[in-house]
Amino acid sequence: MLRNTILQRARDVMDIEMEGLSQVRNQLGEPFFQLAQRCLDTLAKGGKLVLCGIGKSGHIGQKLAATLSSTGSTAVFLHPVEAMHGDLGVLSGTDLLIALSYSGETDELLHVLPAAKRLGVPIVAITGSATSSLARLSDLTVPMPVPREACPFNLAPTTSTTALLALGDALAIALLECRDFSAEDYAKLHPSGAIGRSITLRVADIMRAGERLAKVGPDACIRDALFEMTRAKAGSVAVVNAEERLLGIFTDGDFRRHITTDANLLEMPIGQVMTPNPITVRADAMAVEVMRIFEQRRIDDILVVDEGGRVQGIVDVQDMPRFKLM
Repeated sequence: MLRNTILQRARDVMDIEMEGLSQVRNQLGEPFFQLAQRCLDTLAKGGKLVLCGIGKSGHIGQKLAATLSSTGSTAVFLHPVEAMHGDLGVLSGTDLLIALSYSGETDELLHVLPAAKRLGVPIVAITGSATSSLARLSDLTVPMPVPREACPFNLAPTTSTTALLALGDALAIALLECRDFSAEDYAKLHPSGAIGRSITLRVADIMRAGERLAKVGPDACIRDALFEMTRAKAGSVAVVNAEERLLGIFTDGDFRRHITTDANLLEMPIGQVMTPNPITVRADAMAVEVMRIFEQRRIDDILVVDEGGRVQGIVDVQDMPRFKLM
């Protein structure tokens, strides 16, 4: 019974929070548009978005400031108590202060607003009460009332903080798209970790080239091709013409398939059994594109060619873990 009770209560909480999210979504309108427009104007003139809140709203504000910054909208979090003890210096007249309080009556936050006004900083309130003190002191109010908190006493911030988080995420992504923030821009702000690697690494960074690239001409026999693959410690060999332009590819899998049906395979010209017109990529393509090809085509090697079709290197799926791309 305890198990069933816990699971049911968890589902009830999620139902209540989804109900709140649905209401906030359906109420989106002109105030949210005005908030987005003010953010765009602020960023266009070199200002920043300053999120301010305390308690649970403060924790959400810190997350939203990080999300906004990572998606190209310069943002910082200002703790209201610290603001009154010197941190107000982060504010300038070109900034936009976004004040977060569900009740709209948080004393520590309300004390910041007159000081911000004296600095000429416009204020936008995101609150559950459009008639609150916070709303009255702000230049724009974005209301986000929710039917009830998930807490059985309707006291602990639960539905309201979930709604605030979703509203902030919606703002961040709307600004991202309005400002034409690209995947390449995102990568510049995430140079480390899996995100950075998947977006910033190019094929040229991961391909095998030089002595690690196995190549033969179309008249070379299979025996010689195998020797070349062994020398390069490769699972395939590129077949090229005299100008190094790609003609085809021959893999160790091809060898295993053919040797069972042709006893004279070792002396056969590779041009007769190679796979012509194999899948290729350019050296300046993103490494993540190669990963998609590997996954979709179920192959192990992809040749890299230049604009003239000349072979420059090869990408081996076995190298992907080393670059932490899979």
